[in-house]
Amino acid sequence: MKLTIITPDKLAYDGEVTALTVPGTTGSFQILKDHAAIVSTLDDGKIIIQNGKDEIVLVIKGGVVEAKDNIITVLAEGIIED
Repeated sequence: MKLTIITPDKLAYDGEVTALTVPGTTGSFQILKDHAAIVSTLDDGKIIIQNGKDEIVLVIKGGVVEAKDNIITVLAEGIIED
């Protein structure tokens, strides 16, 4: 699947993933290959990006996710840096 994470300031991630976990406003959920089309608002929280055995965790400050035809776009209000 192709994932793009964009904030008002920068392109935070652009690449292939095998799974994505996002903090939906009614609870976190995971998007896998061939997921049904979805648009959802996101709360502040962790986005977990998986590509095989590799895992990247980003903490976002709210936003929206859209997944359709194995293309996932996350529009985040911001990335919280450690």
